Amino acid sequence: MAESALKKKEIGRGTRATDAEETRFNILEVAAAEFADKGLSGARIDEIAERTNSSKRMIYYYFGSKEGLYRAVLERAYTAVREVDADNRRDDLDPDAALRDVVGVTFDYHNQHPEFVRLVMNENILRGAHVGEVPGIRERNRKVIDQLRAILARGVASGHFREGVDPVELHMTISALCFYNVSNRYTFSFGFERDMSSPKALARRRMSVIDVIESWCRA
Repeated sequence: MAESALKKKEIGRGTRATDAEETRFNILEVAAAEFADKGLSGARIDEIAERTNSSKRMIYYYFGSKEGLYRAVLERAYTAVREVDADNRRDDLDPDAALRDVVGVTFDYHNQHPEFVRLVMNENILRGAHVGEVPGIRERNRKVIDQLRAILARGVASGHFREGVDPVELHMTISALCFYNVSNRYTFSFGFERDMSSPKALARRRMSVIDVIESWCRA
């Protein structure tokens, strides 16, 4: 009887832990959309609680405050984009193919996750007030730069790439070109009467960005 009761207690704890993790996940999912659409000042904890069938008290229990929830959303967003970089090992590719893959994956991620772009835009409106409190962000960024540095070094050794390309500048340029296609799609589409979101337009722009980056690095 004692052993059976202990097993039931352990199962109960496991179920509660799973439920708590699912609740936390749902809150972060909804909060990401709220903060992306309305920014930190415009998002409302009441709305997030209502959409997650939770309560303000529960949200504060998990995250401490509205700012704490916002920082958790930022951490999750930056972790996700860096995990995409880490999951794409390119050591077996020729350096030019590896670089093209980096650019293509980055372009696709931005296009598929416009909420990430809006979160970054909102945090820049706040002048980066909260991103510095996201744990591990600099370490994760260094891994991205190290990967680009390795690709460039292999490219210089093989004659594919010129010497002197700064991997941080390269990362900035890749990000800028991929970011723009999401951040400015509505104003650009209106001003130049060109649909930037159709599959054909996306494929054309994706190839253009890849070609521009490779040409800039080419020997």
